Amino acid sequence: MRAVLLSETGGPEILRVEDVARPDPGDGEVLIRVRAASINPIDWKHRRGLSPKDLPAVLGSDISGTVEQSRADGFVEGEDVFGFAPRGGYAEFATTPTPAIAKKPAGMTHEQAAAIPVSGLTAWQARFDRGGLQRGQTLLVAGAAGGVGHLAVQLGKHAGARVIGTGSARNREFVLGLGADEFVDYTSQDVSETVSDVDLAFDTVGGETTMTLLPTVREGGALVVIAGAPPEAQAAERGVRAELLIMSVSSEQLAKIAELVASGEVRVEIAGTFSLSQVATAHELSEAGHTRGKLILTP
Repeated sequence: MRAVLLSETGGPEILRVEDVARPDPGDGEVLIRVRAASINPIDWKHRRGLSPKDLPAVLGSDISGTVEQSRADGFVEGEDVFGFAPRGGYAEFATTPTPAIAKKPAGMTHEQAAAIPVSGLTAWQARFDRGGLQRGQTLLVAGAAGGVGHLAVQLGKHAGARVIGTGSARNREFVLGLGADEFVDYTSQDVSETVSDVDLAFDTVGGETTMTLLPTVREGGALVVIAGAPPEAQAAERGVRAELLIMSVSSEQLAKIAELVASGEVRVEIAGTFSLSQVATAHELSEAGHTRGKLILTP
């Protein structure tokens, strides 16, 4: 099969499509013919060597496709599924254990489904598992137009929260169109002075952004970050809980998010679709950090 095999670390130019052996599913696993795979920041961090990974390896984890062979209960050949491919998803075929996948609803495309796993579960778990967001509370999402952020905005509204999104001016109408009640342009406004008394601040950006969000959180509220260390000591001084979220795999939560997307209650924004041979271009766009929504590969 054809796959993007990472044999060394470096820039996007090192990414090449190679012929590799098609994997065989083990007990409790399925072999999936990949119809779409999405790009996440961790992928180019692996490529850069910023996050350790044993090489050589097939990049990527988010996939959607069709069961080609099943050695697991509950899944049969010909079914459309989506979820995680722990041994790599930038490929024509991938194997995965069934607790890492869910069945794809008919009302959702493979491209939409492939965009969900990492971004969707991260947004879901930030809202519920870590943030404990309740109806009527206020959610602040930094990086509201990104892959995780645009889903977090919508899931927050679905939970009945008031949602404030941050981003650059070009994304104002997009974020408001997702249902956000308010938009803060971080290039011209200081969010720490513009926003206050939020119940949950969700930082998808990291770096200097994290500290600008802390003053916006009310005493007893929470700051959840996914890109960098949480400022636990500074947060404690303000009576705020600061936590790092590391996404965990949940087929049940995947299915719930898929139902929302299939019903039209949640929109998945596809920033661009690329063939495997265009993977370097897709990585360049992802690494630039200005993508609206998700980037998709279609093997």
